[in-house]
Amino acid sequence: MIQNASAPPFPPALFRDLAARLPSGAGRASRAHEPAGPGGRGGAADGAAIVLRDVAKTFPARGSDAAVEALADIALDIPRSEIYGIIGRSGAGKSTLIRTINGLERPTRGEVIVDGVTINRLDEAALRNERRKIGMIFQHFNLLSSRSAFDNVALPLELAGLSRVAIRAKVERLLDLVGLADKRDRYPVELSGGQKQRVGIARALATDPKVLLSDEATSALDPETTRSILALLARVNAELGVTIVLITHEMAVIKEICHRVGVIEAGRIIEEGPVGEVFAHPRTATARSFIGSLPGREIPAALAGHLRADPTGARQSVLRLTLTGAAAGQPVVTRLARQLGIDVVLLGGQIDSIGTLPFALLYVGVPTQAWASGAVGAALEAAGASTEVIGHVL
Repeated sequence: MIQNASAPPFPPALFRDLAARLPSGAGRASRAHEPAGPGGRGGAADGAAIVLRDVAKTFPARGSDAAVEALADIALDIPRSEIYGIIGRSGAGKSTLIRTINGLERPTRGEVIVDGVTINRLDEAALRNERRKIGMIFQHFNLLSSRSAFDNVALPLELAGLSRVAIRAKVERLLDLVGLADKRDRYPVELSGGQKQRVGIARALATDPKVLLSDEATSALDPETTRSILALLARVNAELGVTIVLITHEMAVIKEICHRVGVIEAGRIIEEGPVGEVFAHPRTATARSFIGSLPGREIPAALAGHLRADPTGARQSVLRLTLTGAAAGQPVVTRLARQLGIDVVLLGGQIDSIGTLPFALLYVGVPTQAWASGAVGAALEAAGASTEVIGHVL
């Protein structure tokens, strides 16, 4: 379909993404990529969909403004078919990082390797071809208001020159995948936020990408819709084997579907690992802050006003216990009480899961004298609990 001249212009972000993913010339989307110039296979680690090697990005000074180092010494290996989360606060470098992965920003130094190809070494024509392997979904959907759901999904296929028959078959299959087969003729104004994002996901999958980049794709949605979109992304990952890089500032999103997570701050990955490990044993204050923002992680309100940092003269010490895996299903509190012959007060907590990994968070009170002796800490460590003292009560 050709857009009417009177229709609203392409949203800039969408236009850049779609245009960047088109092959040069009039070739179809199925056309093979032939690296040009010094680009080509980059020797990525076996099984890695994305490799970043010592990537840095500095934006030059403008006028009286100093140069900005947006990324510094980024080193990541993201395996194929993994859902990898990158979490950070506003201005931490998340968006610059994702634009570096899809080639919209070239790093000042380092290598960006996607599906074995060092994309920052490619010329513009070769880069356009390579971007067909990278899909993108946006926070604000970036749908064309003048086009139906069907036609929005069809757009990258039309631009790539596929036949109407091929486009119809593929778009119908994608709309069925995202649960919108019955909404194919609806326009964006007739769709809910979650439905618009489903259209955006279908559109991003139209060129059969190997990698799907999600830039805060759920932050404009309500909690229930967010869960449904995350479930859809998990299904896309499981059924199509697409590697997903998910940018967010919400730890609940990471917890819901990610296999691994990287914490970014001031342009650097300061902590990285399996989601369960980062949740159970956060090494940085930033990671602890994000984890602490989750529902159920907060100190019980009835207790918060009575806590003090100084244990002198305290009767009870309040501990936050984190248990994962098999340890989360064990009677750790009752065993502790029996083993040491002490009273252990359960003050609050929750039982949850991180993916398929059982996860328990408990607040308990133990006699300060028993805690000071080291016996409580030793027993809890032996039981597989990660322990944090959050205060003392007189």
